[in-house]
Amino acid sequence: DTLVVWKLDRLGRSMRHLVTLIEELRQRGVNFRSLTDSIDTSTPMGRFFFHVMGALAEMERELIVERTRAGLAAARAKGRVGGRRSKLTTEQWAQIGRLLEAGESRQRIALIFDVGVSTIYRKFPANKSN
Repeated sequence: DTLVVWKLDRLGRSMRHLVTLIEELRQRGVNFRSLTDSIDTSTPMGRFFFHVMGALAEMERELIVERTRAGLAAARAKGRVGGRRSKLTTEQWAQIGRLLEAGESRQRIALIFDVGVSTIYRKFPANKSN
């Protein structure tokens, strides 16, 4: 029997996981074949190539993560913040604070400003106001 995958990195996320999986398959008498990476573990050269390609795939994933983190850090350094823009302006939040101090319920305020009640609670926790 042979397990066939399109690409090696589709099988596992880390080299350790891939090696464990391939070893378990080997113990059960199942060979492994990756079509795009030209890996076939039924041969000694194929097993060697599997380890090399697995290590390269893991390194590539780590480089992608590293570049992503560096890009996010650079964006933060320039003052950019991730996520979508707030639905409410600073003035609207101040108005919500005044309504809460005046005794208005969070449910009613949420309806008025078309936001969820949890959004109001997040900005104005129950133990701090009202």
